[in-house]
Amino acid sequence: MAHVKPILPEKDCAHCGRVMVWRKAWAKNWEDVKFCSQRCRREAKSSKTPDQPRK
Repeated sequence: MAHVKPILPEKDCAHCGRVMVWRKAWAKNWEDVKFCSQRCRREAKSSKTPDQPRK
């Protein structure tokens, strides 16, 4: 008999839009999880720099 996972909560990554499924490691802070990976977190952080050139 195949193992069937229960229906787990999902949300979209704030940077790439990929669907993330709940993980046990995220149990304590699921509401705060915004990015699917460290790469998306890093790229989102670097893309928030101001568009105006520095003086």
